[in-house]
Amino acid sequence: MRHIRLLTALLTTAASALCAPAIELPDSTFRYSAEVNATVSSGANTPFWLVNNRFGLSSIEKNNGYVRASLFKDARKEGRRLTWGAGVDLAVPWNFTSSFVVQQLYADLRYRNAELSVGSKEWTGGFNNLRLSSGDLLFSNNSRPIPQARLSLPDYVKVPFTNGWIGIKGYLAYGAFTDDSWQRHAAKNGARHTKHVLFHSKGGTLMVGDTQRFPLTFEAGLQMGAQFGGQSMFQGQVIDMPNGFKDWIKVFWPSAGGGDTPSSEQLNVYGNHTGEWDFRLKWAPAESDWSAALYYEHFFEDHSMMFFDYTWRDMLLGVEVNLPKNPIVSALVYEYLYTKDQAGPVYWDHTPEIPEQVSGRDQYYNHGIYAGWQHWGMGIGNPLLISPVYNRDGSLSFRHNRIKGHHLGVEGNPVPWLTWRMLLSYSRSWGTYDAPTPRVLGNVNTLFEATIRPPKLKGWSGTISFATDGGSLLGPSRGAMLSIKKTGWL
Repeated sequence: MRHIRLLTALLTTAASALCAPAIELPDSTFRYSAEVNATVSSGANTPFWLVNNRFGLSSIEKNNGYVRASLFKDARKEGRRLTWGAGVDLAVPWNFTSSFVVQQLYADLRYRNAELSVGSKEWTGGFNNLRLSSGDLLFSNNSRPIPQARLSLPDYVKVPFTNGWIGIKGYLAYGAFTDDSWQRHAAKNGARHTKHVLFHSKGGTLMVGDTQRFPLTFEAGLQMGAQFGGQSMFQGQVIDMPNGFKDWIKVFWPSAGGGDTPSSEQLNVYGNHTGEWDFRLKWAPAESDWSAALYYEHFFEDHSMMFFDYTWRDMLLGVEVNLPKNPIVSALVYEYLYTKDQAGPVYWDHTPEIPEQVSGRDQYYNHGIYAGWQHWGMGIGNPLLISPVYNRDGSLSFRHNRIKGHHLGVEGNPVPWLTWRMLLSYSRSWGTYDAPTPRVLGNVNTLFEATIRPPKLKGWSGTISFATDGGSLLGPSRGAMLSIKKTGWL
């Protein structure tokens, strides 16, 4: 396929550049990791927080695990103008959606503040704490990485003539989904599934403030993601979506599809477009080891809720506090999630007879052509909008995207060799606008986890996790996970 050849060419070019002697650093180091992980549980599924927000390297099937090995070289951010990095991260699991996982395989090339990354890498978005948050609404750490070519300014760059008070960063990426075979086998009874689908994302963030001069900073960002190209199969029908150069441009600047796309794409925009506005206020005194932040995420489908045509009732509102060093709690996060509005329950595409346009019923994470905002069955966004992998009837849609929830995450470091964290989530689901649940379904998910790093066993760590599910949404479940890991430098 054309997009596979393009990604291969980009990867080959980057790999060739990495091998160039002029780039090699005399003090380059590699970090490695080897891990054995096993999970046992009761109930219909593995407990929620033993599955979700683990970059897709998990399974809802009971009694699962994996053996994992990785090797990384990070691109240095200081010292030389031109540096490189690379990573390979492989896993052999059991009772997973696949029997061999290429979790990460990428090459990075960095010149000053700019970086080109090609391959599969664990990217996230927004301002969320990866250990304590329920997950970003657009790009969380819930699904497997999507292979892509990504050009970015990964760190804030000061804007000239602002006296260091304004910084910007951003990225642009194109890639391809890799779950064609999984979708083909998972979809049943004529359920919608896709193959050869392409990926696009872009984003930019502005920061105002300088913590060395004043502890308060303000950040505002816009991110967008899209699915385009490929084929969609539903009830024996096949829809071919074009993926020529003009379509890559249309998905970059969202615009209507051409005559070779379905009528819905011509009336609206080509592809499945999602996006998110992110805002954060952070107080971080320069001479202190504590900080506090308030953040807000506004998710939108297509363009109907991108600006202020509709109220921004749907949100993820969060508070994060990092406390001074103490033996009890080092950080905590509270989040409130609301996605019931979705621009309202009414949708109407204008026609010659009725020329009015009503852009409601946004159907978060679902789409009329694509199998939704998921990869390998796991939602790319916030996992509390339950992922399609939980659908036992072979549907690949999100059946619980109208929810209201609360989430609490707490962690501590009582002694140098011990860390712990606790997650507690409570959510209620009204289903979707198209398929509301007969009654409101509840979901309670807990996790308690402790990690031990024995001082006399350098690089070794052991993590034990206990988790439970309750409520009528996923049903009751209890489980435990044990992970033994060795890390080090070469």
